[in-house]
Amino acid sequence: MATEHPGDAHKRSPSHVEDIHHPSKVSHGDTALALLAAGGELESAEPIELKELVRKIDWIILPFLSVCYAFYYIDKTTLSYAAIFGIKEDLKLTGEQYSWLSSVFYFGFLVWALPTNFLLQRFPVGKYLGVNIFLWGFFLMLQAVAKNFTQLAVLRVISGAAEACSDPAFMLITSMWYTRREQPIRIGIWYTANGAGIALGGLLGYGIGQINGALASWKYEFLIIGALCAFWGILITIFLPDSPVNARTFSSRERRLTIERLRDNQTGVENKTLKPTQVLEALLDWKVWVFLLLGLSGNIPNGGISNFGTLIIQGFGFSTLVTTLMQIPYGAFTSLMIIIAVFINDRLPPNNRCLTAIFFLLPNLAGSFGLAFLPATNQVGRLICYYLTGSYNASFVLILSILTGNIAGHTKKVVTNAMIFLGVCAGNIAGPFFYRSEQAPRYTLGIWSMVVSNFIEIALIVAVRLAIRNRDRVAKTQYRSTKKTERLCITASQRMLSDLDQEGGLEVVSLGTSVEGDEEFRSYDYRFQLGEHESMDGMFNNVNPGLW
Repeated sequence: MATEHPGDAHKRSPSHVEDIHHPSKVSHGDTALALLAAGGELESAEPIELKELVRKIDWIILPFLSVCYAFYYIDKTTLSYAAIFGIKEDLKLTGEQYSWLSSVFYFGFLVWALPTNFLLQRFPVGKYLGVNIFLWGFFLMLQAVAKNFTQLAVLRVISGAAEACSDPAFMLITSMWYTRREQPIRIGIWYTANGAGIALGGLLGYGIGQINGALASWKYEFLIIGALCAFWGILITIFLPDSPVNARTFSSRERRLTIERLRDNQTGVENKTLKPTQVLEALLDWKVWVFLLLGLSGNIPNGGISNFGTLIIQGFGFSTLVTTLMQIPYGAFTSLMIIIAVFINDRLPPNNRCLTAIFFLLPNLAGSFGLAFLPATNQVGRLICYYLTGSYNASFVLILSILTGNIAGHTKKVVTNAMIFLGVCAGNIAGPFFYRSEQAPRYTLGIWSMVVSNFIEIALIVAVRLAIRNRDRVAKTQYRSTKKTERLCITASQRMLSDLDQEGGLEVVSLGTSVEGDEEFRSYDYRFQLGEHESMDGMFNNVNPGLW
């Protein structure tokens, strides 16, 4: 059913029109749109009811993601602990081979990043995430039986592929359940578990180091951590809801209210149809490539610190077991920085995420300069500087929230998530190679790689802020210049619950008839092109601008 909007005769005709009041006529729509279309009138609720609903969502979603993210980081640091427990000597690993073992994990991650993101769209998110968590725990356990570099490298590649879905899945889940305003805090909460994972990894490492069994300590590291990961994967598969549409622990009203809360996100909830036009749109969108570069520059430091952190601390003169405990303050500081960052961002006026992200890179820069210039005799000062390098995690949390707040369309979100984590993989692959064994324990080149990466990251964040702010201004000017009846009106009740496409400029979803004064006109959800390739995704500026 195609309906011409008043004043649209001079415009290109819509490429696609759907009537959401007749669910059978909705094709390629968001799952949330289909649910609401089938249920009649949208639910209304008092603020207290919505507050209780958000609390329920928090208790159901965040514990699963947080514990999973803690294991996600612990898993990555098992090789680092295995190094101080003697794996290099037992398997006769050279310094270069150890760096390769740190990096090959991300080759598996890199190769499987795009396929796993498309599988995330095709399969239930909770189930797919849970199965992959179980698999990464299983393959981590198998690393305990590796007898040489080759066997261990193959197992780490497979483990990396299994973990490739984790960050994208967490971001999709967050965007499916929370408003744009709520997303930075929730991303911060589950990302804070990164620091908890560092601290917990230190405690587990200390406990494992006390085991006097028949196996080498590094084998217990792989077996125990892997078993815990696999167990948590089983729990997620069983209990984590796949989306608000089919959450079993929610009543029908709660599911509808959960979806209604998200209409101002203007990014859709979930769509199982892969849309080639949104794939192309993502690949032609400069923002997507900037996010890839942010993933790269933000994770070169992570690739080094996560694999060489224990060796850096041991170089300060600590024993093996004390070194494991010295990671606990680092994890606590990382968590504290993330909590402070999302709290400050929540209290600041809108559109300060980029500035806050830059601010929390400054301690990392200070710590890197300290590690580069403080003398080896100043052990306490160098240890404090090492702890300061944990602040980069807080900046990356805010970068992820900028991504989720400015990319619309489920397929486009999937592609963008894949792209930023391609950058994450590349950064983590490159990072360990800056830490040359002949430069131990100061690792001068590795420390300077953090400094350079941080400055590049700051420049990219500034570019994102300026570009999105300028896009908002242009769009608002264009909107205000149109005639009142030409502004394709977005109804308050159902705007942006559909997952919209972009074929030839404009896709329209009919939402019914609206009356303003004496004029009767159709109401529409819409997206349109600002430039040759730049869509107005998530930017219906009469309703909700971009976030920067």
